[in-house]
Amino acid sequence: MDTPTVLVTGATGTIGSALVPALQARGIAVRAMVRGPADRAVPGTERAVADLNDPEAVADALKGVDAAFLNSPSAEDAAALQIRFADLAREAGVDRLVLLSQYAAHTDSPVRFLRWHAEVEAHVRRLGLDHTVLRPNLYMQGLLAFSGTIAQGWFAAPIGGAAVSAIDTRDIAEAAAAVLAETGHTGRTYTLTGPRAVTHAEMAEALSAATGRDVAFRDAPAEQFTAALAGVLPQWQLDGLVEDYAHYARGEAAEVHTSVADLTGRPARDIADFARDYAAAFAPA
Repeated sequence: MDTPTVLVTGATGTIGSALVPALQARGIAVRAMVRGPADRAVPGTERAVADLNDPEAVADALKGVDAAFLNSPSAEDAAALQIRFADLAREAGVDRLVLLSQYAAHTDSPVRFLRWHAEVEAHVRRLGLDHTVLRPNLYMQGLLAFSGTIAQGWFAAPIGGAAVSAIDTRDIAEAAAAVLAETGHTGRTYTLTGPRAVTHAEMAEALSAATGRDVAFRDAPAEQFTAALAGVLPQWQLDGLVEDYAHYARGEAAEVHTSVADLTGRPARDIADFARDYAAAFAPA
């Protein structure tokens, strides 16, 4: 029997870089899709240089693969790019598509990212592809974006004391590998969360314990948060991020699901696990 091949988009990104070895450990060949020749090589994979904005290159990357993992790009037209990728996958005869979406994706959500993900999910369902949807919650690795201030002993966000069932991206990758390697997931949607809902103050406590330094969380008004990031992120992304945090602050992302354990056979990583494993990233310069 031939070894199945999976095309992994965003293969050098946070999730893709963990997904590739997880698939290889299951005996699956990986075609790693990277955006340009200058992107770093992914060991043990076939390289496919293709940007989602280039449909001809994407069509070439899809030729001959058995399945594809579609990760959303960070772009204002992300939904349109993903929809076109799904269309190209069907045209290429790809047997299976695993779509990375987002917790609570819904077409009438006040959060633009959740609306965009829901739009892509609906399109993939209409295509009739053998597909599976993964809906992860807030990434624990998102704390790495705050590493500069965490190294100084604090971080801030407009979320108050709301708890979120945040997930380690390594668990997302391992859940995706399980879905791509096994049968029985056609048409299923899995919500991926950590083992418990935690507040940002509890995240700060975990970071304090792991680093041996006091780290405090400060609630920040949305206006202050926006002003601090103005010019750092494009306006569409910053506005969407504020909508995301408002969604979290309303307590809409606290539900815990068992999908990681169900798919991988082991519990999801806790915030304490993340903090311990990434402690060096939060060290003072």
